[in-house]
Amino acid sequence: MFKRIAAAAALLAALAGCGEVDGASGDGGGETLTVFAAASLTETFTELGKTFEESHPGTDVRFGFAGSSTLAQQITQGAPADVFASASPATMKTVTDAGDAAGEPRVFTTNRLVIAVPKDDPGGVRSVRDLAGEDLRVVVCAEQVPCGAAAAKALAAAGVTVEPVSKEKDVKAVLTKVRLGEADAGLVYRTDAKAAGGDVTGIEFAAAAEAVNDYPIVRVADAPRPGLAKEFIDLVTGPRGRAVLGAAGFRAP
Repeated sequence: MFKRIAAAAALLAALAGCGEVDGASGDGGGETLTVFAAASLTETFTELGKTFEESHPGTDVRFGFAGSSTLAQQITQGAPADVFASASPATMKTVTDAGDAAGEPRVFTTNRLVIAVPKDDPGGVRSVRDLAGEDLRVVVCAEQVPCGAAAAKALAAAGVTVEPVSKEKDVKAVLTKVRLGEADAGLVYRTDAKAAGGDVTGIEFAAAAEAVNDYPIVRVADAPRPGLAKEFIDLVTGPRGRAVLGAAGFRAP
């Protein structure tokens, strides 16, 4: 009983706070597919969710977007998700090790970091070495989420020591601080910098190539809608999914 209550609470928290698809209320009389996905997939999966709904009349797609480690924990606690798409194999392993994945996860795309700076670049950032400046306000993801683990690895590869002013729960939180001018720079995925349009500038750096993240996707064991889950995964890994992800700046695995 306690596990079911905790799972329901986790699901509600994920759906309420992490980018639920507009109009996917689940009260349309049809089936509801629940997808837990890394925050960096917000824009692309929202678009693919709408595509899925158009090809499956009466079906609502609901998303829980958040840091992959948070979502993995919620699934292992019994949150009734159908699909899980993570930003790293390490966080996916939390789900597979718990026996909560149906089959082997499939890597469907990759992503890498850039330095995001506000459009007026108040810190004068030109390279990754500038992030070590004492007066520069740098924000990164917490290391337990994939973007944070990648940031630590990339900075180590660059030989740069950074004292961030904060470590955020997911990459969207880092991006928000840069967009609002609350940080002079942040390490985000190149896809997030691109999705921000002219609000931020994404600066590529060579050491990011040492910390490329693979994104695996899997159907959750005991998924309430296993058939729809498989079809959604087929959409993500198929031509339409590759096109949407590629347009957003993701790379093929």
